[in-house]
Amino acid sequence: MQGISDGAWKDLHAWFSDDAVVEYPFALPSPTRLEGIEAIKKYFTAVSAYPMKLKTQNMVVYETSEAEVVVAEWAYDGLVTTTGQTFRVSNITVTRVRNSKIAASRDYHNHAVLARVMGRLPSLVEAMSKGSAG
Repeated sequence: MQGISDGAWKDLHAWFSDDAVVEYPFALPSPTRLEGIEAIKKYFTAVSAYPMKLKTQNMVVYETSEAEVVVAEWAYDGLVTTTGQTFRVSNITVTRVRNSKIAASRDYHNHAVLARVMGRLPSLVEAMSKGSAG
């Protein structure tokens, strides 16, 4: 989360194992699954081009019965740099860590808020009305 707050998108893949899997079950218009370090690196590189800054706020980490599993809840305070619009988006992630690297992550973010502030909500609604949603 600190790397995201610092805007270090192009370096985030270094935290993941080569065979890591990242899932966004609530992504819109349909769930997204990234498999392997190259797909993760490509995703973070694409996100780095968004005109957006995010700062992690109010993070709470919950203990689980599995030493490898971390559950975290937080909000991002965001800024769209092209418009000056501010926003807050809630997040929860369930992450599995092995050998000091992220092996798997299921990220639950409010993608509708992100689409709205980025001006993509109309195209998202259109895609969902055409049956693109999973």
